[in-house]
Amino acid sequence: MMESDNNDRSMGSRPLDVLGSASGKRVILHLKSTDKVVGVLKAFDSHINIWLDDAEVQGSDTTVKIGTVLVRGDSIVWISPSK
Repeated sequence: MMESDNNDRSMGSRPLDVLGSASGKRVILHLKSTDKVVGVLKAFDSHINIWLDDAEVQGSDTTVKIGTVLVRGDSIVWISPSK
């Protein structure tokens, strides 16, 4: 077996597996509205509806703390781990 195959399996072979590995960690959601929502990933479903805790919306000029939030999956452009 090739080494890259082992690395692929450890990260998960499907996008939902990769997202699942970020559970409990801070993530950034880039929305269609161009805002970014940053928070701790608590849960998600097959439609990529995302539940975040300690969330904040980061606009072009402001940041608003919103606490716990459910973001509808079809409003998300991309998801990334937060630094």
